[in-house]
Amino acid sequence: MLIREEIEQREKKILSPYASLAAASRGRLAEEEPCDIRTCYQRDRDRIIHCKAFRRLKDKTQVFLSPQGDHYRTRLMHTLEVSQTSRTVAKALMLNEDLVEAIALGHDLGHTPFGHAGERALAAVCPLGFKHNEQSIRVVDRLEKGGEGLNLTWEVRDGILNHQTSRHPSTLEGQIVRLCDKISYIHHDMDDGERAGILKEEDIPEHLREMLGRSTKERLNTMIHDIIRASRGKKEILMSEDVAEAMAEMRRFMFERLYTNPKAKMEEVKATAMLQELYGYYTDHPDAMGSEYYAMIAEKGEKPERAVCDYISGMTDQYSIAKFKQIYVPRSWEKY
Repeated sequence: MLIREEIEQREKKILSPYASLAAASRGRLAEEEPCDIRTCYQRDRDRIIHCKAFRRLKDKTQVFLSPQGDHYRTRLMHTLEVSQTSRTVAKALMLNEDLVEAIALGHDLGHTPFGHAGERALAAVCPLGFKHNEQSIRVVDRLEKGGEGLNLTWEVRDGILNHQTSRHPSTLEGQIVRLCDKISYIHHDMDDGERAGILKEEDIPEHLREMLGRSTKERLNTMIHDIIRASRGKKEILMSEDVAEAMAEMRRFMFERLYTNPKAKMEEVKATAMLQELYGYYTDHPDAMGSEYYAMIAEKGEKPERAVCDYISGMTDQYSIAKFKQIYVPRSWEKY
């Protein structure tokens, strides 16, 4: 028996009856020979970790644009914290930890430079619209591996697409990532806000501190334990009503005091204008993009607006700044 088959047999014996078993996956967009060692979800995890879009997350904004300090989160650190939190919950609920990990690691692959400011910037100028969760699916289906895509399983793609608040993943593993994404950014963005001197622990309303905890560590612990208690033996990933309401109120507090705070967001106007200028330039000059993106238009019939969004959203913060300078900022004359 192959090692993969042994792992699949263990899943059937050990995991919850509500878990998504690797052996029962709905499959990939294109059929391929299974790995002899790894299950399909383990293979998806590895493909995501080794793809270029994943590596670029280390230089993309989480909350603070180009922060001066080594300990502020980037989009990559957010992704890793979502993965770790999601795996903790999945293990406790006897669900498929490999599937959870793959979804969590891939959920933000389509994020723009400069975080949600970049997402809003492209959504405002592109007539086709732009959403980072949909772009993440484009990354894994169309853009990685020179246009071949990663050919991920249906369950991983479903979890990536549906990780936002307004959507509902089909698997319990996807539902875990959807909740742990919120828990993670509430936790680490508060921590970064305190580090930046924008927020203090005492700013949080007393009733929320009483319900959730009096430190970022306590609040993370409270929310994780609540999900596990509320979801054990259920066909749905839940939180208790009181903790869910407190978490929603904490999220509103974060939007009011941090995400829209002028000190944290004072450079967003510049970043938005810059990305929109780049969008205008590349829609007028698509041949100035990388050859693979121009080929999508010239050879594969992709709409220019979509290919331009693909190109810009794949940039890191610093690369987008460098391209803007190259196009719009005069350089000193040099003798060649």
